[in-house]
Amino acid sequence: MSLIKENVVNILKVASSQRRLITLGLISIPLLSLASPEKPLITMWKSPTCGCCKDWADYVEKNGFVVKAHLNGNEEMRKKLGMPLQFGSCHTALVGGYVIEGHVPAKEIKRLLIERPKAIGLTVPAMPIGSPGMDGPEYKGRKDPYDVLLIGFNGQSKIYQSYR
Repeated sequence: MSLIKENVVNILKVASSQRRLITLGLISIPLLSLASPEKPLITMWKSPTCGCCKDWADYVEKNGFVVKAHLNGNEEMRKKLGMPLQFGSCHTALVGGYVIEGHVPAKEIKRLLIERPKAIGLTVPAMPIGSPGMDGPEYKGRKDPYDVLLIGFNGQSKIYQSYR
């Protein structure tokens, strides 16, 4: 009889231990949502004196990216990365193997990294007012329409997203 009693006590101890582990696991689930996966790194080349480039970098950091900036200009790197000159802007960046030229919204960069099209990358040519980094108080709320272009390996562009 004592052998049966010992077995029952051991079973209850194991069950109690398992209940504690399950309870601890269930309590921990909400904490997992607080942990953030590693943020994608955007490497950016810009002029050391460009304020709108800094504003764009701040904007993408607030939208889930980490930015590492090189302050030696972007023309040479734009060429090296294969972004055609006619799609140029004031800064050139690289993220996930894609070139990001100019004031591209973070939403479109995230979409690009999910869809992974066969392309050089995205560009917002020139510096349209109202695009990220070109939307500070000095522009008094003005927003010019612009397109985010997807640049193919053949150098051709197509509209990826329009902002009106």
